[in-house]
Amino acid sequence: MNILKTTWLAAMLMLFTSLAQAADLTIEITRGSDRATPIAIVPFANGDDMPQDIAQIVSDDLERSGYFEPLERRAMFERPASSEEVRYVDWRALDVRYLVAGRISREGDQYRIQYELMDVSGESRMIAESVTAGRQGLRDAAHYISDQIFEEITDIRGAFSTRIAYVTSSGVGDDTQYALHVADADGRNSQQILSSDEPIMSPAWSPDGGKLAYVSFETERPAIYIQDLASGRRVRATSFEGLNSAPTWSPDGRRLAMALSKDGQPEIYVMDIGSRDVRRVTNNSSIDTEPAWSPDGRSLLFTSDRSGGPQIYRLELGSGEEERLTFTGNYNARARFAPDGEAIFLIHRGSNGYQVARQDLESGRLVALSDTGQAESPSVAPNGTMVIFATQQGGNGVLGGVSADGRASFRLPAAQGDVREPAWSPFLN
Repeated sequence: MNILKTTWLAAMLMLFTSLAQAADLTIEITRGSDRATPIAIVPFANGDDMPQDIAQIVSDDLERSGYFEPLERRAMFERPASSEEVRYVDWRALDVRYLVAGRISREGDQYRIQYELMDVSGESRMIAESVTAGRQGLRDAAHYISDQIFEEITDIRGAFSTRIAYVTSSGVGDDTQYALHVADADGRNSQQILSSDEPIMSPAWSPDGGKLAYVSFETERPAIYIQDLASGRRVRATSFEGLNSAPTWSPDGRRLAMALSKDGQPEIYVMDIGSRDVRRVTNNSSIDTEPAWSPDGRSLLFTSDRSGGPQIYRLELGSGEEERLTFTGNYNARARFAPDGEAIFLIHRGSNGYQVARQDLESGRLVALSDTGQAESPSVAPNGTMVIFATQQGGNGVLGGVSADGRASFRLPAAQGDVREPAWSPFLN
């Protein structure tokens, strides 16, 4: 490994620590919320003959959000397929607030999924809808149903139909292979979109969800690439001398913020994607890295050690004014805005190690969310309800998730291997 690559890898705050092969990720709920709403998702009629258990996928989605506590199937003493068959008094006895029931029928090579959402206490129907999907689209249909139920009850748009990107590695030493994957938000339907015998890092979604920017060492030094997911076509956006790292898209999709060291120390730059013109926006003798756009595109977060250790700063692009945001502890890094712009999520080192934390921007109050001491690379769901991050389990890299209030958490370990650098997509439609 050449000196530049070694230096760049050492400078990054998020590193690969173990090497293995990744497949689809499997959900493990690690902590439920004590304020979750009781809901029952009844197995859909005729669902036993389906290639996918639609009701179970919906149940898993809602439980993973931390907002709902699905009733176990073994506790259901009746299984209605429609609102006409529901005996509300029986479900109230089980302390169920909401009930989902449905049936599935085959129509040629398509499946028709009819489902209803009911308010048990009000004995009323909230949603009645029919969804059609082919065999390969059944999981997508289930996530769509989860989105509709979640939004109807919470008034928050569901993010179950979004996707995640992540990086895996396999092999040892010079034989190490790296791969960039895209999967459903629950870790299933993983697709490899790039493989390389050189490191791949920092995937970032375009605002329309159609492209990924990432860092690759395939030319023996770090370069930033942009890849179209539908066609597989990609272009090299930057390949300056020194570091090319941490790309992140502006909300309008026209610019990339990144960290470059072409003029000396790593600083934050903004590139116009159309013209490839690059403008330096920070100027300090310390290391500035890990930029992140505000939702309105007017400012950037970044990590800097100018105060003696990694802390989060905000740069107003119009005025050039910089402001330190974090003061709790001596290590705060890799910040990302909440979608509403009122808080940031970051990695904070406290008494329990490196944890995902949330800081309210108005009050400055910082609260640790995750229960792991090895968290890195947080990425926020587009509806702001969950944060996904990389961590360790049994010596392997896995993806963890935690609710925005820290009351619920889950892990998405691969069947085998090491997973790093997660990035949650925007809404896809």
